[in-house]
Amino acid sequence: MKNLSDFNFKDRRVLLRVDINSEVINGKIFMNERIKQAAISIKKLLKEKAKVVVIAHQGNPGKKDFINLKQHYKLLKKLVKIKFVEDIIGKKSIEKISQLKSGSALLLDNIRFIEDEFHPEKPDNILIKTLTPLFDYYVNDAFSVCHRNHTSIVSFPKHLKSCAGLFLEKELKALKKISIENCLYILGGAKPEENIKLLNSKKVLACGLFGQLCLVASGKNLGYQNDFLRKSTLINEDYDKFLEKLKNKISNVEMPLDFAVEKNGKREEYSLDEFPLPYEIQDIGEKTIKKFKKIIKNSPAIYMKGPAGNTEKKIYMKGTIELLKAISKSKGFSLIGGGHLSKVISESKIPVKKFGHVSLAGGALLNYIAGEKLIGLEVLN
Repeated sequence: MKNLSDFNFKDRRVLLRVDINSEVINGKIFMNERIKQAAISIKKLLKEKAKVVVIAHQGNPGKKDFINLKQHYKLLKKLVKIKFVEDIIGKKSIEKISQLKSGSALLLDNIRFIEDEFHPEKPDNILIKTLTPLFDYYVNDAFSVCHRNHTSIVSFPKHLKSCAGLFLEKELKALKKISIENCLYILGGAKPEENIKLLNSKKVLACGLFGQLCLVASGKNLGYQNDFLRKSTLINEDYDKFLEKLKNKISNVEMPLDFAVEKNGKREEYSLDEFPLPYEIQDIGEKTIKKFKKIIKNSPAIYMKGPAGNTEKKIYMKGTIELLKAISKSKGFSLIGGGHLSKVISESKIPVKKFGHVSLAGGALLNYIAGEKLIGLEVLN
């Protein structure tokens, strides 16, 4: 796979795909590692006097976080000199791209506003038809979406000279260092269909919503949480069929012993044998933290994906922070995946250098570890 050092970008137009997809809180986004990493590759290309046009996405159609990139631009321009056009393939965008001077950068609006982003094989794809003739090179610096069969990931490399960006290259180098055979998997977060791919022969600690689903699959009634899990949009397939599939794969899974719930606005902890309860689960409890930390201490390699609980409120970050602290003190190589964990590490002041590698990818990282080929990487190769 080629990288930035393989080409001379001076006076050339470069289409740079980054991932600045951010958590949206009350309609706002805040400075985060994805934006910081995107700025590094942009700076590198600007230093080489390239004409840089950045494409990126935010959220998914129909979701609350499906917004334009105006806020991302305001944060990005604090780190690198860049302009923004509230357009993608219209007259305004084409004009700005054509007028771009060497050593300058432009951010286009949310690429997912264009329906053809989701249909890379469509004849006369409007993104390819409009943008490809305007560029000399395509650079992919968005490892976290390399598992997506989207136009901005898989189609441009078929029409333009292409390579990996700085952060994508960094991610791949880190993945080569981890010993998957003896790795402990700590699987949390809210994407159980991704986690189930790793439930074969490895030792797994289950937490977050995934840990709760494992317990429900094993026959445990959590009360209110059972109904919450069933009614949520966490699982795309039939809920009961998913639980049956999960039930047959949890023989190597260590599940939570207790949980923290919100009761009268406060954090209250209950042992598993006290459930079912009429409260929403927010975090793992002290017994679980103690048990998981002991297992982490003796593990030669660790991969953690997703938080152990709700990270939007500080009082429910406890489980996630305690597990991350234990990992940071372990002697084995550690790989931390997902934007939510990166945010917790930053807020908890745990030194990033204490971990082997902190990835900003979630699903793509998990798929790679599970041995699946990522379509975005295959097309670059």
